[in-house]
Amino acid sequence: MAMLRHARAGVWAALLLAVGGSLAEAKPFRFANDGDVGSMDPTFRNETFQLTFISNIYEALLRRDRNLKLEASLATEWKQVEPMLWRFKLRQGVKFHDGTPFTADDVVFSVNRAATAPSNMTGYFASLKEVRKVDDSTIEFETKVIDPLLDQKLVQIYILSKPWAEKNGASKSTDVTKPAEENHATRNANGTGPFVLKLRDPGVKTVIAPNPNWWDKAEHNLTEVTFSVIQNDATRVAALLSGEIDFIYTVPPQDTERLSKADNTKIMQGPETRVVYLGFDQARDELQESNVKGKNPYKDVRVREAFYRAIDIEAIKTRVMRGQATPVALMVAPGINGYVKELDVRPKYDPDAAKKLLADAGYTQGFETGMDCPNDRYVNDEAICQAVVAMLARIGIKVNLLAQTRTKYFAKILGPGYNTSFYMLGWSPASTYDTHNVFEQLLQSRNPAAKKGAFNVGGYSNPQLDALADKLEQEVDKAKRDAMIADAHKIFQKDFANIPLHQQALIWSMRKNIDAVQLADNSFPLRFVQVK
Repeated sequence: MAMLRHARAGVWAALLLAVGGSLAEAKPFRFANDGDVGSMDPTFRNETFQLTFISNIYEALLRRDRNLKLEASLATEWKQVEPMLWRFKLRQGVKFHDGTPFTADDVVFSVNRAATAPSNMTGYFASLKEVRKVDDSTIEFETKVIDPLLDQKLVQIYILSKPWAEKNGASKSTDVTKPAEENHATRNANGTGPFVLKLRDPGVKTVIAPNPNWWDKAEHNLTEVTFSVIQNDATRVAALLSGEIDFIYTVPPQDTERLSKADNTKIMQGPETRVVYLGFDQARDELQESNVKGKNPYKDVRVREAFYRAIDIEAIKTRVMRGQATPVALMVAPGINGYVKELDVRPKYDPDAAKKLLADAGYTQGFETGMDCPNDRYVNDEAICQAVVAMLARIGIKVNLLAQTRTKYFAKILGPGYNTSFYMLGWSPASTYDTHNVFEQLLQSRNPAAKKGAFNVGGYSNPQLDALADKLEQEVDKAKRDAMIADAHKIFQKDFANIPLHQQALIWSMRKNIDAVQLADNSFPLRFVQVK
């Protein structure tokens, strides 16, 4: 066994040398998060940590650089050659991890796979009419409408090997609403990216190693990367302080100062593009999880406004988030194209006004509702939900909170029928960095055929907002487009469609010998990591 371990170490050291490293510089890297990657399938879940981990193994046609600017990846050139036609030239000589060549057929297969249910990425293809192979090195995307953001939408659409997927029964995506159902792509991977999957132990750890045949030049100096799931905050912090791990992706706010002052650790901090918010089931005629029968209180805008005014956002900011959050009134944060500072003004916290609104809506004694919340997805997510429960109790609302791991949570709220009455969710339009992504995915009426509203969990629907979102998707005149975005924000706010809470602070902590690049979308490309 010892000889086998030494042999493996020698193999991986040799592989590192093959990608341009040196034995003196080569180092392993160990990092942890409070939740796991849900699957190795790149279309399983449209969620930042899932996609950022997968991006180390799989690649898209385009990617973003250290400054979040679009750059070539598996495509070397791309152009909107006609208003509804995009053409991409593919990189030649690229191989998948199993040695098979990357081809135009793989791109067509992967795009169609991502665009088809049960893929969780279908919302990126509302404008797509057809993807087709022109020749071995050229792909065309024909759209149904003008889509100036198509190239940016492709950044998180990762390319699989068609022969590998078909051979192993993975031609269709796995289903986020049925996490127990697996196919070969759930625990195995075959990408073109900078790292190769070595070990997948769900809920415990995942190990990847450098790809010796990667087409690009490695900027990292890593021999092996071990990702561990450490759900308990105190345990995760202790592992970093002791040197058991090198980096934690989710830092508990209460430990930030301690980690910034420790001898061997440091903090990286900045604003994140994510907005954390609360949503309501506005679609059903009767809530699944309420003592109100025969009607749905959330269909009444007065009830939604009452909930909004009952939440003390400053208390959440100072007491729960320890100041590491910026309250917002929009579904997008500063840094996203389409953010309008003048509209980013929250209604006044006013429990008395909230009680009156409830009474006017016919709920003088309040009512009971269920609430769904993850406990390992957003910073202090369960603690935020617990604070909301206490705040709503003051206006007569009894909230029955169900906090679960992200795998169970997403399966419940995104399952057929969107099984929730009141919920927390967070969203960063990290593919396009544009407000239209939020409208199309979260706020437009649910329309599976049009691939819109896929993450509109509460079923909010306003035809005016739908029409504006469709128009601004195609508008290329910036002034006109900005005016449409502002109008759509105003409709959302007037309807109290959701309750935006805050822009989450982005905080990482690591050992002092680690160099990493912190991006505002909270993505974590390992190709930029150096261990000194």
